[in-house]
Amino acid sequence: MLSPVPLVRRVRSIGHEAIRYGWPRWLWPLLREVTEKPGIREVLPGVHHWTRVHPRIRAVVSSYYVEPVGVLIDPLVPREGLEWFEGRRRPEQVVMTIRHHLRDGERFAEAFGCELRCHADGLHEFAGGPDVRGFHFGEVLAPGVRALEVDAISPDETALHLEYGGGAIAFADGLIRPGGGPLRFVPDFLIGDDPERVKRELTSAFDRLLALEFDALLFAHGAPLLGGGKRSLREFVAARG
Repeated sequence: MLSPVPLVRRVRSIGHEAIRYGWPRWLWPLLREVTEKPGIREVLPGVHHWTRVHPRIRAVVSSYYVEPVGVLIDPLVPREGLEWFEGRRRPEQVVMTIRHHLRDGERFAEAFGCELRCHADGLHEFAGGPDVRGFHFGEVLAPGVRALEVDAISPDETALHLEYGGGAIAFADGLIRPGGGPLRFVPDFLIGDDPERVKRELTSAFDRLLALEFDALLFAHGAPLLGGGKRSLREFVAARG
């Protein structure tokens, strides 16, 4: 019989890390979401951002709409409802940066006939539905929206390069900015069995992204960084080189 000691240590480690990441990085955005009820805002020309509390993980997450090409990124329905999209460019695609970010994609598909998309390596998640079409790294998903390889936390982990407002990179789960603070990896207890290896692979992927033109960073978990994004990402990579 295996000793329970390693398991107890692991649980304690997870608990300590959860507390360390809890305040103010996660709880402050949650309080703001509940009290201020922030609405949709245009963070780059044609790129809209909003936050909602994820119904399953009970944390504040970010969603984006690239209106010029009708691309929703990791969307929950905004506080303004689906009615906000009336009279605007009709959403055409829901693009997941990682297969776990379907979120309210099916509601958008039902309302607007959007196509659901994730990387081909994540399609097994949808074997029982809904209907999702795969893409590959390097593919242009819409004019000015290209899928880029991260492939660290899972093989389908994708970054999106947006050619809007000086350029932007949208991240999945590997890089976060909770509470609008400094760039961070997702906490170790959410990465997997070998977080140090995954963080090395994430750092290599982020280093490759630095060859692109961009000035903003968009996060599924955290506030957008709208200026100096490339410099901040370069410093993040250099500190772990």
